[in-house]
Amino acid sequence: MSDERSENLYEAIGGIDTLRRLSNTFYEGVLADPVLAPVFANFTTTHIEHVAVWLGEIFGGPARFTGELGGHQSLLRSHLGLAITEEQRGRWMELMGAAVQKELPDDELLRRRVLEYFDWGTRIAKDVSAAPAGTDLGDPGPTPRWGWDGLVK
Repeated sequence: MSDERSENLYEAIGGIDTLRRLSNTFYEGVLADPVLAPVFANFTTTHIEHVAVWLGEIFGGPARFTGELGGHQSLLRSHLGLAITEEQRGRWMELMGAAVQKELPDDELLRRRVLEYFDWGTRIAKDVSAAPAGTDLGDPGPTPRWGWDGLVK
């Protein structure tokens, strides 16, 4: 690691409880936002837990999303047909940035790495969302991992 940190991002963030708070804070903003609320018309509170579990796996925690919720393929399929616009992606990033500032530890490098993941991930979600629901995405491979140096290869 370039910065010689021994913990992974999941541990540095504070684990699943912090990710649940982050997800909850973020979706409170999303559901009240006129730009994003329409994208989440079918939102349920289980989405908050699913996002926390996804992020836990991405950042080096337990592989629960893969083991329990369908893995990378399921995550990508959930975005099909949403037709996310660049305006919506940008607003998503703004609201997540505010949630990161509120809920994550006061560690600028940690926050920057987490937001870099969200920027990368939302670009993929936007691209996938242009395809109609039911599109065969092929095998996207395993759930990606994100660390102190970005995407873990």
